[in-house]
Amino acid sequence: MKLQLDRASDVPLTEQIVTGVQTWIRSRAAHPGSRLPSIRQFAADYAISRFPVIEAYDRLVSLGYLDSRHGSGFYVSEHARAGLAGMGTCDLSNAADESGHLLSQLEREGELLQLDSGSIPQAWRDIDALGQAIRHVSRSDPASLVDYGTPTGDATLREHLRNRLAPLGIVAETPQILITEGASEGLDLLMRYMLKPGDTVFVEDPGYYNLYGLLKLHGVRLVGIRRTASGPDLDHLHAMLAEHRPRAFFVNTVFHNPTGSTISPPVAFRLLQLAREHRFTIVEDDIYADFQADPTDRLAALDQFEHVVYVGGLSKTLSSALRVGYVVANPAIVRDLAAIKALTSISGSRFSQAVAATLLERGAYRKYLERLRRRIAEAQGSATRTLEAHGWELFGSAAASTAAASAARGYAQTGGKFVWARVPHVEDSTRLAACGEPLGVAVSPGSHFRPQGESSPWIRINVALTLDPRAQAFFAAAARLGG
Repeated sequence: MKLQLDRASDVPLTEQIVTGVQTWIRSRAAHPGSRLPSIRQFAADYAISRFPVIEAYDRLVSLGYLDSRHGSGFYVSEHARAGLAGMGTCDLSNAADESGHLLSQLEREGELLQLDSGSIPQAWRDIDALGQAIRHVSRSDPASLVDYGTPTGDATLREHLRNRLAPLGIVAETPQILITEGASEGLDLLMRYMLKPGDTVFVEDPGYYNLYGLLKLHGVRLVGIRRTASGPDLDHLHAMLAEHRPRAFFVNTVFHNPTGSTISPPVAFRLLQLAREHRFTIVEDDIYADFQADPTDRLAALDQFEHVVYVGGLSKTLSSALRVGYVVANPAIVRDLAAIKALTSISGSRFSQAVAATLLERGAYRKYLERLRRRIAEAQGSATRTLEAHGWELFGSAAASTAAASAARGYAQTGGKFVWARVPHVEDSTRLAACGEPLGVAVSPGSHFRPQGESSPWIRINVALTLDPRAQAFFAAAARLGG
């Protein structure tokens, strides 16, 4: 076994060893049962420390490429050559568990008030402008109705997005932008590109349940990092970094789903420092960027794509049906992602992208956002007053006394379309979900928003729906559960 290790490379030695051994086994140069050099011998042969060798061998055992025999050493697994090792399996029962609440929400739409819905009410959308853009594209670009687009996406839309990123401090050229079928496809492409079965990734706790399901489908190991009112809990992050070496940390920057919180500048700076020190990539999910009227610091702006990949989209605001998302990264990563996209979906919807570009170009989207932001801010205030009047506790309320200091530092404490709330003395929010159904209200238990489905007293509430009489009745009835 002859491996090429480059100590000057940005790729950690552990990763180089793992990849090298996998390649050696797959090349049929190795036979099942072949013995590998001992850890001490390997380190001596390549003039490196034993630590990366230990970590690499442990990972190869976990992936099924090697067997560890106590007192004897490491051997090529009997199953490795059969192509089973390291490829992972798609546990579809687990996928069904992860997606079940989302499927239920979509399939039961209209039966109950989906109080934890991620959607904006149809009445708040600019249906007229959307219809005009659709008619314009249908007349001016009929080929978009029937032809493939390009894997990288509509050039005009990419240019508009580049200009929209500038006020956020994100400097990107058009080749750094890849259009995707919603942010979900962007996240999926990044997982295919960055991660292997058995890798460890950090996610926020609580966080986005679809993200958890996608990661588990890719066979990676999730470690939850507590989310506070100002971003990831840095003390908890430090502790977990002492135990794990994550490949990536998936972070929701602004108006976090489900808590509505925004990362503060001190947390953002320290998070980037840790990414550099521990050599992990931050996937910055900024899907709610357009809900924010006054831009705050983005990780991608502070880092300029050295350790950050940025994901955004228009589906949460413009139209869920159009499915327009995007990934922004260094050009080499975007080229690789475009190649993966070409293999997995060929291209996105040329028509949807042209409609989105038209709305941006004509200024309709800008005017719509101004109205939407006012409505969301009013709904946030109304929801907060209503819940507090019924005795509910809101996430981050303990830090409310620092709101003025937060504003002085230049970021909004909470916002967007969600509040994360609980009823005092009710420790499991499945009780809240059970309380809501007879009243015609559906909410998901907070366990759905935790990486391993741990119990939670919290629930996510869409502020746009809180004035509905059914929601008002639910808030009052649920409050009585707390005694």
